[in-house]
Amino acid sequence: MQQFLRMMAIFIQYPWLAALIGVLMLALGRWRGRGAAVAAGITWLLYAVYETGMKQRWLCTGECNIRVDLLLVYPILLVVTVAGVVGLLRTGRAQR
Repeated sequence: MQQFLRMMAIFIQYPWLAALIGVLMLALGRWRGRGAAVAAGITWLLYAVYETGMKQRWLCTGECNIRVDLLLVYPILLVVTVAGVVGLLRTGRAQR
C-alpha cells in the first residue's frame, strides 16, 4: 500500500497529469460508449481540480502537507480506473 501511495504522489506535484488521465478516459469512454470509462474520466478530472486547489492553497488553510484525505481519494481513483479500463476492454454484447 505504501508503494501505491508513493506512486500516486506524483499527482500532488503535477495535477495536470491527473487531468490528462481524465481527458483520456473521458474521450475513450465516449468513443467506445462505455459509461464506466466516462465516469472514471470525470472522477479524474474532478480530482485534478481538487488537487490544483490544494496545491494553490485555495482549499486548505495552514498545513496542507498532511493529506489524510488521500487515504480515501486514492483508493476511489483506483477502483473507478479499474472499472473504466475493464469497461473499455470488454467486448460488445452479442446482437440477437
